[in-house]
Formats: sequence, C-alpha cells, structure tokens
Amino acid sequence: MPKDIIIGVLALQGAFEAHARALESLGVTAKLIRNPSELKELDGLIIPGGESTTFLKFLERDGFLVALQSFVETTPTFGTCAGAILLAKRVENPSQKSLAVLDITVERNAYGRQIDSTILNAPTKLEGGPLEMVFIRAPRITRAEPTVEILAERDGFPVLVRQGHLLAATFHPELSADTRVHQLFLSLVREHVSAEVRHS
Repeated sequence: MPKDIIIGVLALQGAFEAHARALESLGVTAKLIRNPSELKELDGLIIPGGESTTFLKFLERDGFLVALQSFVETTPTFGTCAGAILLAKRVENPSQKSLAVLDITVERNAYGRQIDSTILNAPTKLEGGPLEMVFIRAPRITRAEPTVEILAERDGFPVLVRQGHLLAATFHPELSADTRVHQLFLSLVREHVSAEVRHS
C-alpha cells in the first residue's frame, strides 16, 4: 500500500492557500509550513509567489534558510513566480541571494508592474492541449542550462522548467482551474518517494 504523500506549502506570504486548495482537490495532504522543523515531515514542498526579497527576510530568521537549502537540494520542490526566483542559481535586475539549486538565470519583474499582468492559453509539453497561465508581475527566465527541461515558453522564454526533482513556473498555476502543473509536481514527488523506498 503506497504511503500518503504530504506536500508542504511555504506559508510565509503569497498565494499559499490557493496552492493548498489545488493539492487537496487532487486528494493530497497539504501542510502549511511556517517554521523549519516542519520540513522533515514532507515528501515535497511548494514555494509560492509573493515578493522574493520579503521571503528572504522571513527565511533569514531561526535558521530557516539553512534548513530550506538542505531540503531543496534533495527533496522535490516546486517554485512559482517568487518561488522560481528563490530556486534559481542566478538572479538579476537586481541581483539577490537565492537557494541557487536550479540551473537557470532569472530576471526579476521582467514584464513590468501589476498592470502588466496577463492570462495566456498556450501549448506546452504537458498532455491535454493548451494550458492557462496566469502571469502577475512575472519574472523572466533568461537562460536555462542544457540539463534543464523546458516544458512551456512565452515569447521564446521558458516559463515552466524541470531539472531532476525541481520544478519552476514563472506563472501562477494555483490561480487556474487547470491542475495539470500540480499533477506534474505530484508525479515527481511520487517518483522520488518510490525511488527512496527501493533504495531503503
């Protein structure tokens, strides 16, 4: 009998409740994470949108950043919008500290202010036709290394990428009724959990 998957959603700021609702609609236990000790209970983690510099301020308390760093290096993690910035190896416009685990370069606020937010329906490498993508003050992935799989693009720039156990989107899948991106992340988590079971 496969074990129940527990996915954490970093609940320091941003649209964490919408991610939790999306996960629960897929029959998965979602746990809102507010302190580093809670990370050890998780099979995967979502870092939601928000303001990446504010995230860093919260994370620099209580050794959270150090705990999160070691977590994301080994455990499936999905970053959306600000979460993608935090996972990126290089952050520009302006540069800032990050967890530096995903081989991408991200430019912050690349599409302008809130007024420049948009909803697109575009083809992706996911099955099931075009995907609704909600962009809000989105960052831009300006470079992805060859080891990073590009799953969707906007204007020739990646907007959904995967590298091993890491997934990142510059849009907000939690604000769409389409749950395919969350399903993709859950499939990464289940792969990782079953690999751990095989090796234990």
